Amino acid sequence: MARHNLRRILIGCVLVLLTSPAGAESPKNVIFMIGDGMGFEHVKAGRMYVNGDTAPLSFESLPYQAQVTTYSANNSVTDSAAAGTAMATGNKVNNGVISMAYPGDGRELQTLLELYKARGTRTGLVTVDAMTGATPSTFGAHEPSRDNRTQIAGDFLNQTRPNILLGGGANGMTTSAASAAGYTVVTKLTDMQDVDTNVISMLSGQFGSGDYMPYEYDGLGNLPHLSDMIVTALDILDNEPNGFFLLVEGGNIDHAAHANDIARMVDEVAEFHETVQIALAWAA
Repeated sequence: MARHNLRRILIGCVLVLLTSPAGAESPKNVIFMIGDGMGFEHVKAGRMYVNGDTAPLSFESLPYQAQVTTYSANNSVTDSAAAGTAMATGNKVNNGVISMAYPGDGRELQTLLELYKARGTRTGLVTVDAMTGATPSTFGAHEPSRDNRTQIAGDFLNQTRPNILLGGGANGMTTSAASAAGYTVVTKLTDMQDVDTNVISMLSGQFGSGDYMPYEYDGLGNLPHLSDMIVTALDILDNEPNGFFLLVEGGNIDHAAHANDIARMVDEVAEFHETVQIALAWAA
């Protein structure tokens, strides 16, 4: 695996790992990591929980950091659809819009996932939110509303077709539809761990049946942690000599924060920290 010349960028709560062979003009592999809804105070609380505030979290030690504005096209307070679209396409849109030009002519906006797929790379989306949640959807779907869950699932399976779709089940995604679209489908941690990553190239993990996967605080049983999912995703994607694009979202940070549930929130930040550690170790 060519993992030389690692360049690491931390933008607010977004981590992008770019890896390329020595002398390459553009990165071969991109790992785009988002702590959904994670601001500076979430990071501080997570650091205190993990390290007693004596050492930084994995993503805090990277050499480049920046702050960005996040307002959407029609509101000073963004939502995940508009924020995700801005990151996935470079365009500001109205709240609720999934990678389409609203305001504007409503055309589909090319995403980073689609850009890399057009270059012949493998692609993947990993989240502990619903697979059809707003953030992953902005990288692999095009819909006027984030609530179009069934249509978003159809965009994944029939239009953009990421090699990896690992996240919460239900909410428009079905095992039968994914299987019919040519994906190997798993619904448990043990099933995912049994996948032959040297053979399987299209994997759909549909874990749980709620609006999102269970919190770390409550235990996951035979469902995977985010850190488990990134390992499987990297094992499959790295078999492509042209490289890959992978989005990884710590989606339950946001859900816990919405509920003002700091106990569950810091556990989710801790899991995101561990997942970033795995990505950094892989890229080293």
